[in-house]
Amino acid sequence: MSKKVAFLFPGQGAQSVGMGKDLYDNYDAAKNVYNTADKVLGRSISSICFAGSEDDLKQTVNTQPAIVATSIAALESLKSAMDIEPSYTAGHSLGEYCAMYAAGVMDLETTMKLIQKRADLMGATKGGAMGAVLNAPEGSIEEVLKEASSIGYVDVANYNSPAQVVITGDSAAVQKAGELLLEKGARRFVPLAVSGAFHSKFMEGAGKEFAEYLKDFSLNDASVPVVTNVDGEMTTSSSDFREKMPRQIYSSVYWTQSVQNMVSNGVEIFLEIGPGKVLAGLVKKNSTTSKSIKYL
Repeated sequence: MSKKVAFLFPGQGAQSVGMGKDLYDNYDAAKNVYNTADKVLGRSISSICFAGSEDDLKQTVNTQPAIVATSIAALESLKSAMDIEPSYTAGHSLGEYCAMYAAGVMDLETTMKLIQKRADLMGATKGGAMGAVLNAPEGSIEEVLKEASSIGYVDVANYNSPAQVVITGDSAAVQKAGELLLEKGARRFVPLAVSGAFHSKFMEGAGKEFAEYLKDFSLNDASVPVVTNVDGEMTTSSSDFREKMPRQIYSSVYWTQSVQNMVSNGVEIFLEIGPGKVLAGLVKKNSTTSKSIKYL
């Protein structure tokens, strides 16, 4: 019996200057992806990936389409080199667009247009802060968020693993929550260098505007289940994707639950496709059984 494989696609923070250049130089499939992305976006996203400054690449309006183009270029290069099909796909935050592309929910042109719109809306929404919490004692996150909410809005942005949670919200409330978590025994609290409070109610306006933009695009049912961020559930219906995509912008990313769901459904190989190796590390932390983990 063949082993079940999940394709995983990274999110913001995985970018690095020069990413994808080796793929572009060695695979026609990758070159086609970048050329299409440049044409669709009306600017050279490939140049930003290959030779842009680190500051340019860190701008949300550039980061999101750059990572998506690079991840899809890696996917198409992989497909051109070997015959491999996933049982499931999943992506962390913006990586979910690559997961939907890989499952046939939308074509490359639609994927690039939607991720650019998402990036524009999120990049334009200012205010708030985010911070990563490492090894917080069990139950302390919920307790501290309730306490810190007395001075402002604060919520969980990402459930990355049992040992790592990212919080988001008003700057003062996020800072207060970080201090309280350290007092309760968390190993570290790391403020994140982001332009706004992603995956929080700060982004609700962006989500609503994105929903309007999305109405002009056709989506397909998925050929394989996509494990979606907003609930960690297997999703195949185009109508479900249409409802979840705007909501994902301002909702928590349930990555821990997504990985555990795939593990419980028999996935043994997690293949990270795109820049970096962040998700491979998170899969190891989220899986309590011995699994074969591979990444590209």
